[in-house]
Amino acid sequence: MTIRTLIWHEHRHEKTNKLVASLYPEGMHGALKNAYKGDKDFAVDHALLDDDAEHGLSQKRLDETDVLVWWGHAAHGDVKDEIVERVAKRVWEGMGLIVLHSGHYSKIFKKLMGTPCSLKWREAGEKERVWIINPNHPIAAGLPEMIEIENEEMYGEPFSIPEPLETVMISHFEGGEVFRSGVTYQRGAGKVFYFRPGHEAYTAYHNPLVLKVIKNATRWAYNPAKPWFGIHPSPNVPHDKAPIPLEVKGPTLHEKGEEGFR
Repeated sequence: MTIRTLIWHEHRHEKTNKLVASLYPEGMHGALKNAYKGDKDFAVDHALLDDDAEHGLSQKRLDETDVLVWWGHAAHGDVKDEIVERVAKRVWEGMGLIVLHSGHYSKIFKKLMGTPCSLKWREAGEKERVWIINPNHPIAAGLPEMIEIENEEMYGEPFSIPEPLETVMISHFEGGEVFRSGVTYQRGAGKVFYFRPGHEAYTAYHNPLVLKVIKNATRWAYNPAKPWFGIHPSPNVPHDKAPIPLEVKGPTLHEKGEEGFR
């Protein structure tokens, strides 16, 4: 089993902000790759917002991806809607998606959630304690009961997301706020995990426990089944093709074989 993992990163701050460039000299995507270093179960690559006109996310690239890891912040609006639709379709078909930190406001996460995905925030370099409240979950495998991050941006409730399938982690911040920092969803055949840590002005992606969460989540989100292409069409099934023989007993709005309204 090889999990084909693609890290998507907007890669803007490292080019314009000296602090971020100094913390992540190989880009945040470079730091995230270290989560999988030395593990032969993963084949890891990256794609960047400005790679090409498709943001490095061609149909062929996505078709060859089992799990997509997404980090974005300043350039959510620069991601083309047709690329967002393409990614969403792959999630519905079975591709896993890991959304990190400020990706809560990404077009793809908001599309899959169907809610504003808003929250409270503060930049004060405060301590974050990520409590593992579902220790038997595969994403929590091998983790202590709490991950301490010395300096982070605060995210606080209310977090306007749908009720998660599972809440794996909750964070507490030095200023008193709490936040659902590790939550799972199922969208079609695809698994989705949102994980909070990762503000670009701090060093969370050099923390081995944070990276372990991301690797665990990638393994959890992997779907070995063939893509569920049948999730997209909505066929008009003729009465003579029904599983049980059927007579037409009423009027019809559509002609035989005609597509419905969508």
